[in-house]
Amino acid sequence: MTTNRITTLVTFLIFSVLISSKVYSQEVSGGIKGGLTMSNLYIDSDDLDDENARFGFHAGLFSQIMFLETFGIQPELLFTTKGTEATYTGLVDQTVKFNLNYLELPALLVFRPVEIFEFYAGPYAGLLLSSNIEFSGLIDGEDEIDRDNFNTLDYGIAAGIALNFGNVQAGLRYNIGLQKLADTSLTNMLLGDSKNAYGQLYIAFRITEK
Repeated sequence: MTTNRITTLVTFLIFSVLISSKVYSQEVSGGIKGGLTMSNLYIDSDDLDDENARFGFHAGLFSQIMFLETFGIQPELLFTTKGTEATYTGLVDQTVKFNLNYLELPALLVFRPVEIFEFYAGPYAGLLLSSNIEFSGLIDGEDEIDRDNFNTLDYGIAAGIALNFGNVQAGLRYNIGLQKLADTSLTNMLLGDSKNAYGQLYIAFRITEK
C-alpha cells in the first residue's frame, strides 16, 4: 500500500469516527494544532561520543469526542519531524544528523476534571515518509537515505497535559517509541537498538461542533 493510500485511509477513518460519534457523544469538536518537537534517539553505541536533540515541528488536525463531561477520546493526524544529532569517534570523528519525517496517528484518552485542564494518555502509530542524513567531520555533506533502512512503522505511547483558554489550547506532550528504528546492517551499526523519544509543545485552535 502506497503512502498516499495510507494517508487517505487514515483521514477517512478519523472523519468517520467524528461523524458517527455525534449520535452518542455530549460534545464533539475539532481543529488544527502545531508546534515545536524536540526529539532524541538515545543511541547506545561504544563509538558514540555525544548526542544532541533535533529541534523540529509538528502540525495537523485533531478531533475530540467527549462521551461524558470529563472523559473522551482524541484522534489526531499529524506531520512530525524526529531524529537526533550524533557524534561518533573511532578511526575518524564524524557527526551525523538523522532527519526523519513521519505521518502520525495518536489515539488518546482525555480526562478533563475541570474546564481549563485536560490530561491525555494513549497509543500512537507513525509512518515514516522520508529520511535523510547530514554529516560533518572527515566527510561533509547531505544525502537521502532509503527509508527501507528503517522500520517504516513506528508506534509507542504518549501522555500530556493541556490548558484551555476558550477555543485556544496550549499543551505539552511526551512520546515514547516502542519500535526499534534500525532495519539494516548500516542503520544497526549507527543506531543500535534506538527508538524514537520526543517531546512536543503545541498550540491548538478548536472549533466546537456540538
